[in-house]
Amino acid sequence: MVEKKLSIFERYLTLWVLLCIGAGIALGKLAPGVAVLLDSLSVYQVSIPIAVCLFCMMYPIMVKIDFSRVVRAAKTPKPVLLTLGINWLIKPFSMFLIASLFLGTLFRDLLPGTEIINGREVDLWRSYISGAILLGIAPCTAMVLMWNHLARGNDGLTLVMVAINSLTMLVLYAPLGGLLLGVNSMPIPWRTILLSVGVYVALPLIAGYFSRRWIIGRRGEEWFQEKFVHRLTPVSIVALLFTLVLLFSLKGEVILDNPLTILWIAVPLVVQTLFIFGLGYFVLARLCKLTYHDAAPAAMIGASNHFEVAIATATILFGLYSGVALATVVGVLIEVPLMLFLVWVCKKTCHLFPECRLDEPQCKAEPGGSATEVLPGSEKAA
Repeated sequence: MVEKKLSIFERYLTLWVLLCIGAGIALGKLAPGVAVLLDSLSVYQVSIPIAVCLFCMMYPIMVKIDFSRVVRAAKTPKPVLLTLGINWLIKPFSMFLIASLFLGTLFRDLLPGTEIINGREVDLWRSYISGAILLGIAPCTAMVLMWNHLARGNDGLTLVMVAINSLTMLVLYAPLGGLLLGVNSMPIPWRTILLSVGVYVALPLIAGYFSRRWIIGRRGEEWFQEKFVHRLTPVSIVALLFTLVLLFSLKGEVILDNPLTILWIAVPLVVQTLFIFGLGYFVLARLCKLTYHDAAPAAMIGASNHFEVAIATATILFGLYSGVALATVVGVLIEVPLMLFLVWVCKKTCHLFPECRLDEPQCKAEPGGSATEVLPGSEKAA
């Protein structure tokens, strides 16, 4: 057992996230030229600065993974099947229904106006529903690794589920989008999806795997865990915070120009996220008798969204300044604070699952800002 103190970034992460969102919005408003320059640095609508930040966020997570756990995780199909069922059989349709209820009925009179899309006049509330749909059919394939890491779930299983969902999205994203948007054919940003998965997941995965083997081979397991990993841990969170500043510097003006509209769009997105998480975590995972370390990532993958793909698709289909694109931007706004809240929920409720006690280090930080971690090779890990 090795005792470690939570860093100041980990202890007050929610506060830093909110400050970075505010800083990003302020940067986009006060220095729009910087935001335009950052936005121009992209390949197939994948932002190069954000890709660099996400690599720095993902690499410290990937390098900690014992890849023998990935092989073992692939042999336990229940969590993977649960995630696939939530992402493709439930989530797209629940998003459509919840968005239609709030934006098409309850908030309809609060969202007046029309816009021209592809030569047709469309009610804005319909555009916002379309944006919500694009978010609902894009399961998270990158940042969920961060949420699982913070919740101390099964990193190997999360990696397997991310890979499977990435491949599944290539097959199901367009047909589901076409069905729910009610269009005959839906252009899909294949290059954006492939490049984003490659940069956000595959590249840090490869770098983490080979550098882990090289470091352990040169310096040993003990030095790797106690020195290298310890120094690398804050990098993920710092990179997350820089990513938020960049994301919101690009979208800050849009958010400031539509404050009430942002609020009305955010409501169904929050309801959808909480519903999917609650269904996956508290109901289906317990029915499947999953352990906490499998239940947490299975539920969070369903709850979170691949907003980069959703924004790219909205821009290609309907234009950068459409109501559809605005709704996908709101997905970015609520994603991080809401997922941090769900990480907290996971840690507080891990005792509901088998093979997980409240005193287990993987699922509960101890009072006073400290946590314990089992290192590979220790007696308890064995």
